[in-house]
Amino acid sequence: MRMSAFHGFGRVLIAAVLASALAAAGLVAYYGTGANAQGDAPGAAKGPVAGGSDGARKAGKAPGGRAGQQQGPVPVTVTSVTQQAVPYRIQAVGSAEAYATVAVKARVDGQIVEVRFREGQEVRAGNVLFNIDPRPFEAALRQAEANHQRDLAQLAQAERQEARYQELLAKNFVSKEAYAQFRTGTETAAAAVLASKAAIDNARLQLEYTTIRSPIDGYAGRIQIQKGNLVKANDATPLVVLNQVHPIYVSFAVPEQELPSVRKYLAAGPLAVEARPPNAERAASGRLVFIDNTVDSTTGTIKLKALFENRENTLWPGQFVSASLRLYEQKDALTVPSRAVQTGPSGQYVFVVKPDMSVEVRPVSVQRSEGDLAIIATGLARAEQVVTQGQLRLAPGTKVIVKGDGRQS
Repeated sequence: MRMSAFHGFGRVLIAAVLASALAAAGLVAYYGTGANAQGDAPGAAKGPVAGGSDGARKAGKAPGGRAGQQQGPVPVTVTSVTQQAVPYRIQAVGSAEAYATVAVKARVDGQIVEVRFREGQEVRAGNVLFNIDPRPFEAALRQAEANHQRDLAQLAQAERQEARYQELLAKNFVSKEAYAQFRTGTETAAAAVLASKAAIDNARLQLEYTTIRSPIDGYAGRIQIQKGNLVKANDATPLVVLNQVHPIYVSFAVPEQELPSVRKYLAAGPLAVEARPPNAERAASGRLVFIDNTVDSTTGTIKLKALFENRENTLWPGQFVSASLRLYEQKDALTVPSRAVQTGPSGQYVFVVKPDMSVEVRPVSVQRSEGDLAIIATGLARAEQVVTQGQLRLAPGTKVIVKGDGRQS
């Protein structure tokens, strides 16, 4: 019993001694580390403690660490600020309008017996479009011609009687009143001849109306009244609608603030207009021909109209187009590619490459854009180098290296 108690007490005592030894060792290690950090304890352990210190990592000496590697020059593409003549244009959205639109209608009553064209076909002025049954009008023409022949015969008879009575009057065989009656008869017969001649002309004209011809060069739309149907003269529904597209108009509106400039430069000479339909390979060229006489007070715009030859059918009636009105040419404008201009919280800026191949952020003022070019009002000088690609990796003072020949137009 006593031996068991002794052994238990011994185990407790050994555990207490080991705990004290471990605590003392930790205290010594603590003071040893601090002395090494201060550089006061020569011979102190430097391996694990020095290699894992935060100070070494902050000094950029951590082996293999990415933060310790210096960033090399950033590859970029640059171009020079150029000074050139740039046209001043007014951009607008417009629509194409047919030069002339004709709703073809019948001018006489009758039945359509023939359609001489296809829907959508290009027709020329004078081409036959429809034929109306001509037989009733041919009969009316023959009747008018017969009436005219009768009136001619009656006129001839009246003239012979007048001649005889004129001879008798000269011999005083008849009175002047009797001769006047025959003279009146002759004049009446002559008037009847003129009336019957007019009836022939009218009947012939009605017969011509049975052949309906195209009044203009243009494209035919949908046929609204087909062969076999009866039509009335000047009916509400047209037979077909024709649109002339050679030439063609493009109408568009510009802000009323531009009206004085438009009138000024139009007075000096013709103004060129370009119109580009969606997905078109190239724009059509025309000239300004019309300025509306009233500003639209609801929109604050003025309507303009340009004329295009449209030989290649680039424009089509009703089509929306991007219109560009060229007013004048701006001389010696400073230009850079639009992609060189960036936008930040403080406005627009560019990265300018300095002679030491570092970049600086330069605030700029963009006057306007012309195609892929930005016209710079302030902030740049001619021949300065600006970055056009690679801006995302740049900051003020970043060193750069120019890719390839580094020049872009």
